[in-house]
Amino acid sequence: MTVTSRTTYQPEMVELADDGPEAMLELLAERGLGDGLPVVPPAAERVDAMLATAEGDPDEVLFTLQPRAGIVTRRVVAINAVLAGCLPETFPVVLTALRALARPEVNLRGVNATTHPVAPMVLVHGRIAEAAGFHAGVGAFGPGNRANATVGRAVRLAMLHVAGALPGSGDAATHGQPAKYTFCAAENLAESPWESYALSRGVDAPSAVTVHCGEGPHNVHDAEAAGDPALILDKIASAMTSLGQNNAPISQAEYFIVLGPEHARSLADRGLTRGDVSSYLFDHARLPLGVLKRHFAERAWQQWMHIVSDDDHLMPMTGDADNIRVVVVGGPGKHSLVVPSWGVTRSVTLPVEG
Repeated sequence: MTVTSRTTYQPEMVELADDGPEAMLELLAERGLGDGLPVVPPAAERVDAMLATAEGDPDEVLFTLQPRAGIVTRRVVAINAVLAGCLPETFPVVLTALRALARPEVNLRGVNATTHPVAPMVLVHGRIAEAAGFHAGVGAFGPGNRANATVGRAVRLAMLHVAGALPGSGDAATHGQPAKYTFCAAENLAESPWESYALSRGVDAPSAVTVHCGEGPHNVHDAEAAGDPALILDKIASAMTSLGQNNAPISQAEYFIVLGPEHARSLADRGLTRGDVSSYLFDHARLPLGVLKRHFAERAWQQWMHIVSDDDHLMPMTGDADNIRVVVVGGPGKHSLVVPSWGVTRSVTLPVEG
């Protein structure tokens, strides 16, 4: 691969005598690439088809990804999208997700290099979710939908090939986790009682993407008392108050509350807004100060939290109600998800840009 100037970068082309799945897997393994699964050969015509859905110079250097400081161009992203099996219409989502991951508040170097099993969760909002075939309903984070599966995988391949997040060197995760293969779904706006998540974060665009670097989803089930809001939210608060999470001693930490549509409707029918849900959880997801002090000698807390002296005082699991983000995803069933962050990272929502 060669850098032709300060502003452009052109990957090296390789002639393959055999582009069958076995030969491709062997080639990638020889070069320390790939995620262990079969790939689609990134032939020039496939890469060009991907690039046709984007605007701008394919070889323009856009940004870098840490920890390797790997160079990102539209062509580099397109190659990884082809490898992952993406359809061309989903390419702008892959590119936007990587733009978001490159933002400094994400702290991608830490995300990729930590021993924690953190993985980027990609949420797709608005027009492109429907136009490109993303799935927001039953089993949204599970198998069976090409757009969800391949976009999440393309992001991971970019982490491996560009960011250098290779297990054992650039990725020190003790166990890893399945979400490191793919972790993507669409917001179920059709079933949400509130405005789009992106709009709630100030992104007023036809299509948008959110990335949140966190743990795998923690399930919350409540089917009691015909959707009593307090019972639903108290169970979610219970799932948030775990001493084993990185979030516990880090007050900037975020929680994504991925409400199933039935839970969301039960809450909205009682007049609760998205902000009300966050405020209730901020008030109820708490542990005694003495317990937190015993488990965490060092606490990355906001200053107001450090001056609390009563060990029986109930301290919040995060420093601000706005750190508790609420989005609706999924199908029928009285289940919701809690996705704690890695701690030292912030989510980003961006308008889709090719």
